[in-house]
Amino acid sequence: MESQMIPVDLLISYVFQIHTNISKLESLRPSKQVNALFTQLVNLCTIPSTIDVRVLPQDLQLKRESLINLCGQAEGLMELEFSTFITKTPKPLNNLNLFPYYGNYIKLAKMEYNILAENGSTSPKKVAFVGSGPMPLTSLVLANKHMKTTHFDNFDLDEKANRLARRIVASDEELEKRMKFVTKDVMELKECLGEYDCIFLAALVGLSRDEKVKILGHLRKYMKEGGLLLVRSANGARAFLYPIVEVEHDLVGFEVLCVFHPNDEVINSVVLVRKPFTSS
Repeated sequence: MESQMIPVDLLISYVFQIHTNISKLESLRPSKQVNALFTQLVNLCTIPSTIDVRVLPQDLQLKRESLINLCGQAEGLMELEFSTFITKTPKPLNNLNLFPYYGNYIKLAKMEYNILAENGSTSPKKVAFVGSGPMPLTSLVLANKHMKTTHFDNFDLDEKANRLARRIVASDEELEKRMKFVTKDVMELKECLGEYDCIFLAALVGLSRDEKVKILGHLRKYMKEGGLLLVRSANGARAFLYPIVEVEHDLVGFEVLCVFHPNDEVINSVVLVRKPFTSS
């Protein structure tokens, strides 16, 4: 198994060469060149490796932050393009599988549902998804396959993204009743956060560590006691693609229930925490 690992120095060299190539692109909209570079990057970051990106020197940390930002922009543009395309088809929900990473979302949603179920939450009444985007695949997969009676409130900063997401679910009357899309910054949500049994925080909400910690603190303040928070993170080389949530430092005041790092094509790690009950 050891021989199948990529040496750390080689991995870093390859990743930042791809970063240089991506930085030179005129646009991050889906195209042969854009798709090829990001596919190469994702494949590279899922090869087994012993890397811990937290110990990289400052200059490489800045490049890593730049790469995460570029990945986030490209992901947003890809979701926008596919969402726009499928909303023009008669039954958008039947065409979700046209999205290149649909299979990953199926696996990720199943993984997250299993983690919730193992911790006593099989059919929460009300769930919030923060950072749902124009292709709210996690909510759609969970609502269709795993949580068939749960109400989902999806929050995103971008009204255009929410408009497209609404069009996707509009073709299914039952699903439309259980799924709402709200254009709001998570930091503006206060007392309403206390309504949810479980809150999902997308990996790209709070790209910098400071932002992420601020958001986590805000959620902890307003969510209900005993409520669950499922946070997406990254581990090893996958942390070149998404920000890391430091369980020991960033989730102070929460009870950590589960930390799971995938070793297949799924990118995101999953951290499940609970807001403790205050002792009376």
